[in-house]
Amino acid sequence: MREALRRFLDGDVWHSFRSSPVAMVAAAVAALCLFCAVFAPWVAPHDPFDLASLELADSRLPPAWEDEGKPAYPLGTDDQGRDILSALMYGARISLAVGLVSVLLSVLVGVGLGLLSGFVGGRVDAFIMRVCDVMLSFPPILIALLIDGVGRAMFPDAHDTLAFAVLILAIALSGWVKFARTVRGSTLVERNKEYVQAARVIGVPGRRIMARHVLPNVMGPVLVLATIDIGQAILIEATLSFLGVGVPPTQPSLGTLIRVGNDFLFSGEWWITVFPGAVLVMIALSVNLLGDWLRDALNPRLR
Repeated sequence: MREALRRFLDGDVWHSFRSSPVAMVAAAVAALCLFCAVFAPWVAPHDPFDLASLELADSRLPPAWEDEGKPAYPLGTDDQGRDILSALMYGARISLAVGLVSVLLSVLVGVGLGLLSGFVGGRVDAFIMRVCDVMLSFPPILIALLIDGVGRAMFPDAHDTLAFAVLILAIALSGWVKFARTVRGSTLVERNKEYVQAARVIGVPGRRIMARHVLPNVMGPVLVLATIDIGQAILIEATLSFLGVGVPPTQPSLGTLIRVGNDFLFSGEWWITVFPGAVLVMIALSVNLLGDWLRDALNPRLR
């Protein structure tokens, strides 16, 4: 473990990270958002979902630096008296969880199908690629809306856990195509190289060649795509929640908070929607910047 850490610190990726101020700032912002989201029950000043602690008399309070603001609510409160700062931490927790799990599921499905398509070829390759073409003909948000709508129609009385599962499945099934096509292209190149031909000659089974020889050599682009796709998955979740078909209202994410604040935007309570929107932009932008840096760091032509 210590030797692997030493090799990483002496490697090109860490040197590229230290040489990129943009990547360091983006990583710091992403780490701060992740820390506040994971440890929200401990670092948040209030529990925004504890109904017994809410005070309707404190609803729609402006941020603390304005005249009617209170120090107990640094970023103000919403229409139910919930602390905006605490709601942002809990909301980011849900948005990040949905984004990470959905991207992980997309990677598993896309990498598996892309590896199979590129290595086996023939009718299997043609069938999988035609499915990808059909999926690419529709915008991802429409696919997610369709799957989410079908899931809610099939399970009208679903509890919160099942509702989260349907949302994650909807986002994952709209995002696996890019991984499948990327892995297929890389696999078509790798399967004709000498080490794969040598493994076939000595009788190594095809499944073992795919898993132990081809897969590690096609994971570079997948890591870059997965990093960038996390930001896109969070935005899709926020869009679905803004449209009212995302996470349950009892556990609002950043998209739900933006939708709630949008009703009061033109009545002067701008902070209810501006702060959740700003946090959403910070998370998506920092993740995308990290993905851009990782793409350049893993590209041997740019070293």
